[in-house]
Amino acid sequence: MIVNQGLNHLLDVGLHGTTPVSPWYVGIYEGNYTPLATDTAATFPASATECTAYTEATRQEYVEAVAAAQVTTNAASRATFTFNATKTIYGAFLTSVSTKSATTGTLLAADKAATAKAVTSGDQLLITYAITLTAT
Repeated sequence: MIVNQGLNHLLDVGLHGTTPVSPWYVGIYEGNYTPLATDTAATFPASATECTAYTEATRQEYVEAVAAAQVTTNAASRATFTFNATKTIYGAFLTSVSTKSATTGTLLAADKAATAKAVTSGDQLLITYAITLTAT
């Protein structure tokens, strides 16, 4: 889901001339939390219990492809997280700040996975994040 804060950012960049964010970052969360449209970068890390138990120093860069058929994705360059603890991952999110647990910046989107993923120390989790826009 693209959250309200993300929708406002897209409108401001596309129509109002606001500077776009580049790059975006993928984060993951370990709380059994369903994202809300009202979530923001300030509230989401605590509400969803952001997972920071991975060896990479920061949230992972979202390296997206050029949009086609109203979709952009990082499928060709997935975000990789190497765990240093046993965790259950419930979902992922896109934000403008790379720092783990940061509560600044812009939350673009957040999604709870259909099935939680159990990981142990040494496991790698590769995240593909696709953003789709549809005409109504």
